[in-house]
Amino acid sequence: MASTREIRRRIRSVKNIAKVTKAMETVAAAKMRKAQQQVLATRPYAQKSWEVLTYLARLRVSAAAEQPLLQQRPVAKIGLLLITADRGLAGAYNSNIIRKAALQVREWEKVEAKQVSVVTIGRKGRDWMLRHGPPLRAEFTGLGDRPSSNDVAPVASVVIEDFVNGIYDAVYVAFTDFHTTLNQEPILRKLLPIESARPEVPMAADYIFEPDPQTVLGEILRGLTELQILQALYESIASEQSARMVAMRNATDAANDLIGGLTLSYNKARQEAITKELLDIVGGASALAKA
Repeated sequence: MASTREIRRRIRSVKNIAKVTKAMETVAAAKMRKAQQQVLATRPYAQKSWEVLTYLARLRVSAAAEQPLLQQRPVAKIGLLLITADRGLAGAYNSNIIRKAALQVREWEKVEAKQVSVVTIGRKGRDWMLRHGPPLRAEFTGLGDRPSSNDVAPVASVVIEDFVNGIYDAVYVAFTDFHTTLNQEPILRKLLPIESARPEVPMAADYIFEPDPQTVLGEILRGLTELQILQALYESIASEQSARMVAMRNATDAANDLIGGLTLSYNKARQEAITKELLDIVGGASALAKA
């Protein structure tokens, strides 16, 4: 059994770790609340804008050549926009979305014989792709916990211009969809080319477009594509902060459990040492009495 001094040192170390994880849990909880409010506030607008966009795409019939983001062409080259975190200590958040993206990339390359390149948001995805993944087209880090459209504009510009210029035939975005604090889902969604709503899907309402649907479509295609990237980033941030809060809470609970076990071991070691001292005293007293 370890000495009482070693056990005391371990207890102090674990207590210090518990303080750090508790502080990180508190910070993550505050950021999580803001991120959840942000994603829940913007989600209805993003969903409705995508509905309008697919409706507009369905209206176009003869002017496809005028709308490059609607061009359907044989897919030989695929671009993947991978959204991860800049930092770790968020449980399985980063590994789950990276695994999802890696499996899909392997299928594209090995099974379908497609060329794949990646645009990353976040250091974790970038580092993994540099070691194991396909070539990086671009990387973006340090966007913060509350990015704006100005922060996402360079990302959208790279993705859209590469698609328009034929570097990609299709673009997908991999991100973590936020459901609840304990439930986040890594998903892969097709971003470009924008596909029209299926004919059998009824539209929620009729829209009046001025001056005409094609003109409106040309103006808003890029803006709404950028909005979808921004919303995916919001979903990922809310998922990241939720995962980090839960991970730090679990770490704090594990540290407290370990402290309890070490304290029990310390008490047993102390009791054993005291018992040995008492036996030595009794033995010495008995020896003196016989003498």
